[in-house]
Amino acid sequence: MTFHCANTPADREALASALAASAWFRASPADLRAALLEEGRVVRLPAGARLFIRGDADDGIYCVLEGAIRIGAASFAGKEALLALIEPGNWFGEIALFDGRPRTHDAYAERDAALFHVPRAALAVLLERAPQYWHAFGLLLTQKLRLMFNWIEETALLPASQRVARRLLLMAGGYGDASAARRVLKVPQEDLAMMLALSRQTINQILRQFETQGALTLRYAEIEIVDAVLLTALAMPDAVARPHR
Repeated sequence: MTFHCANTPADREALASALAASAWFRASPADLRAALLEEGRVVRLPAGARLFIRGDADDGIYCVLEGAIRIGAASFAGKEALLALIEPGNWFGEIALFDGRPRTHDAYAERDAALFHVPRAALAVLLERAPQYWHAFGLLLTQKLRLMFNWIEETALLPASQRVARRLLLMAGGYGDASAARRVLKVPQEDLAMMLALSRQTINQILRQFETQGALTLRYAEIEIVDAVLLTALAMPDAVARPHR
């Protein structure tokens, strides 16, 4: 689908349909959804292009419509830490909305991408006029916080194979948004290794094992989940007893 600025009813309808892939957007108040559609615009990035880097001033929030955005950071020596590949239906950039501080990480187009961008100035006016909408943006932020806490816990407690299986399921499930679920993940093994702080060799060994067991099919820069039930079983902890919360 080709997205344009929401200047015509047809354009607005297409954008609204694309944004509805986000559970957060669907659950937001109707007036907020309408305001975001009114103030936002579509931006396009070719593969490899920079959206922003760590330290840049906040320029608003984004939702991926097409393609994928790579979120991470690089050291002076050129070593990259990859946090996530953000795919369609997912929003990002809300941290700086709350604290007004610079961007925390780098964002580049992993593939040719179309993004829905709502500028900070428009958000400031909107939230000044309707401060009750801070709650909706807070829910977007806390969803990311929960994912981060889960990742820290898994890194500390789970073996590599379970961490890999969990990350694949998380990506397939749209990072908690079931409406964005997918079976084919366009993620190179090297990127998966960076996201999980594991070696490329370890990732390959685990994925080959999962493929032999019938959970996955591996292709160039793609992983297809062929048996989600089996992959879920492989992701379940078998040595860590979790306390009830």
